[in-house]
Amino acid sequence: MTKALGMKERFVLGQERRKQVRRTVHAEWKASERRESPLKLLAASMRGRVPALATLKYERMATSPFGYFRGAVPVMAYDLSLVGNTGILSQLCGDAHVQNLGAYAGPDGRLLFDINDFDETMVGPFEWDVKRMATSLVLAGRDAGVKNVHCREAAAAFLERYRACIALFARMPVLEMARYQVHRLKNISPVEGILRMAERATPMHTLLALTEPGKTAAPQSDRVFKTVAPVLTRMRGKQAERVVASLELYAASLLRERHHLFSQYKPVDVAFKVVGTGSVGLRDYCVYMEGNGPKDPLFIQIKEEATSAYAPYIGRVNGGNGLSNRRGTYHQGRRVVEGERAMQMQSDPFLGWTTIDGRDYLVRQLNDHKASIQMTDLKAAGLMEYASVCGELLARGHARSGDCPMLAGYLGKSARFDDAVAKFAEAYADQTERDWRELVRRMKKPEKEAAKPHRNP
Repeated sequence: MTKALGMKERFVLGQERRKQVRRTVHAEWKASERRESPLKLLAASMRGRVPALATLKYERMATSPFGYFRGAVPVMAYDLSLVGNTGILSQLCGDAHVQNLGAYAGPDGRLLFDINDFDETMVGPFEWDVKRMATSLVLAGRDAGVKNVHCREAAAAFLERYRACIALFARMPVLEMARYQVHRLKNISPVEGILRMAERATPMHTLLALTEPGKTAAPQSDRVFKTVAPVLTRMRGKQAERVVASLELYAASLLRERHHLFSQYKPVDVAFKVVGTGSVGLRDYCVYMEGNGPKDPLFIQIKEEATSAYAPYIGRVNGGNGLSNRRGTYHQGRRVVEGERAMQMQSDPFLGWTTIDGRDYLVRQLNDHKASIQMTDLKAAGLMEYASVCGELLARGHARSGDCPMLAGYLGKSARFDDAVAKFAEAYADQTERDWRELVRRMKKPEKEAAKPHRNP
């Protein structure tokens, strides 16, 4: 058996990595390095999606630079691949931004607050997540009307907290680090508001929000999904039957005791639902189920997962890490589940995966005590408080899934890395605004030209 390196040796390896990739290098962003058009990258990412929903995705992205940022992971993944990286790997959230942290119910029913969107998760250089989150704070602050100076301060607060927490976690016993909880959440006003919303997001609340009394009673229930086109459409016939049939394969992905709990719920109705910004166009189904009668609803989301936007670039990292050859063969729903479990302290008890018509799907609960930040809550003071929480939670996720001592050695005690990434975040936020304006300009052109970024290639 090969002897594992100790904590101090791994810390030194991290320090030595600075010689290969200086911390100040992370400030660099040069749009001139691009060889691909952002609009072409976005169009390519729409391949295989529902063609009729392509326009809706671009419309959501066009609402603001932050809206564009949420839908433009393929663009940022490409851009991050153009600059030097540390090769210090951890599980990436992949789409680290301020609205992808939120509350949800854990296996024991308690409300948790953590990173909660892993569609783009992949093993990759830790700084890709850090740069995306820092940029999102700048853009979200601007979107909320916060002055640029305070947006920069928020990014700096996030980066300082991230580095301090990595240093703390590197010194902790491993299990203590893995169980680390953020105890001050209820004292942070934006988070406290999220937790209040999550308390109200019960299955019964979801039942009233998404269903209505059926004219023709569905089996076992007098309620069926509403149709609110294009975001929610009730499904029937063979299409609905295929979705329900996929639950058998999904159940096999659950732990045995959770499989037993799930088996006590029976499907009642099925709908197609449009979710998010980056996910628009992917197939997303909801199954309304009942356990012990109509007052015991369970809503299951079956969400199509495409290959991570980072997959084409992982092979360039540190000579490859064994994941590049999985592209197109590894089950994408399972990829998301495993990434989520690696980074979260506790995960949705009904997290699993399935396949429908040859496409990969993630399966989880829908809206069970789930809530995320409202952009109006990110005013100057709230943005600073929230930025610190973002740093703590992202650091915990990276510490759980990566080499924390090596990461601590690379970051060090000074603010060199912080300062560099803060400069990158502001520069990339400016770039995002330029890219957003180009998208809006193209959408306002005559139909013949404007259709180009909407087309499903």
